[in-house]
Amino acid sequence: MKKILPLLFITFLLSCQNKAQNKTLTDKQNKLKMATPVTVPSDNGMERAYFASGCFWCVEAIYESVTGVSEVISGYAGGHTANPTYESSNTGRTGHAEAVEVIYNPTIVSFETLLEVYFASQNPTQVNGQGPDNGSQYRSIIFYQNSIQKELIQRKKEALSKQLGKSVAAEVYPFQKFWKAEAYHQNYEKLNPNNGYIKNVSVPRLKKFQAKMTAILKKNH
Repeated sequence: MKKILPLLFITFLLSCQNKAQNKTLTDKQNKLKMATPVTVPSDNGMERAYFASGCFWCVEAIYESVTGVSEVISGYAGGHTANPTYESSNTGRTGHAEAVEVIYNPTIVSFETLLEVYFASQNPTQVNGQGPDNGSQYRSIIFYQNSIQKELIQRKKEALSKQLGKSVAAEVYPFQKFWKAEAYHQNYEKLNPNNGYIKNVSVPRLKKFQAKMTAILKKNH
């Protein structure tokens, strides 16, 4: 009994600490959702949009195949810590999700179309992940930079939810900051065609999307 009591006390303390830490993380994330969105200025007519939808290797390749998109960068967004890394974001304690920065020409492809790409390229009802990738770092998030984008996102979510008869998992966040991922993550699918994950998860996801939206694809994809 004397040995059991200390163990029970330690278990109780750890449980309390975990609950307190989880509450702190939740409070920080809720504060982010209430923040004023940051608008990224156009650069030579090009605009930027930000999405999280599972593994950024997959999402980067999907948006790279869309006409009007000049470049897609893999990174991290939606968290409450500075300078996130692949290792730290994978703990789930920074609040960040793997995300992409989509650089696009709005005279060729609209933000609304990028939203359609977003929902057409994932399982919109899967919570905290896509396919085999699970955890808060793989959750779906759509970032808005102004009230027009926010309203458009909400309308799309509501319409899709009604169509599916299920809740759409994507969270909606005011954009704050995008942190570029490590160099080896950039263009990963293109540079690592023989990687097992790329062949078995990323490429099939890309092809499934492309079959749905052939009209907006670049000719070389």
